[in-house]
Amino acid sequence: MIYTMFMDKMAPGILRLSVMDNDLDLFEGQYPVPQGVSYNSYLIEDDRLCLLDTVDARKQEEWLAGLDEVLAGRKLDYLVISHMEPDHSGSILRLAEKYQEMKLVGNTKTFTMLRQFFGAKAPTDDRLLEVGEGETLPLGAHTLHFMLAPMVHWPE
Repeated sequence: MIYTMFMDKMAPGILRLSVMDNDLDLFEGQYPVPQGVSYNSYLIEDDRLCLLDTVDARKQEEWLAGLDEVLAGRKLDYLVISHMEPDHSGSILRLAEKYQEMKLVGNTKTFTMLRQFFGAKAPTDDRLLEVGEGETLPLGAHTLHFMLAPMVHWPE
């Protein structure tokens, strides 16, 4: 049996949650991936629980099951959306449905795209925490510092 979900500690209080997609022939429809591709998100466990990105919808159920195991009944406070490319954002809606109090953190362009991609199903504005260049988000011992890098990987 091939196990496709794995978790590992990246640093104190930071856990990588990865899921393998071994059924994908072409990444982004054009790049061969004969050994599959991994989708990664990161959980910061502190006074506030913060998840960085989600995974492609193709593997969301498996990923959510692993996340549930790690959280062990705790609730997420934040989801930081790095960018809206589907392999990073494909599970945003399911996660937002599951964790109703969770705030989604991103910039103006991120939230514009969120509304464009998901329409009426997009999380409501009261759940969005907009951050800009140089702003911070304290989680406890960890503090996130936001830096805008437009067009470095995707248009937001």
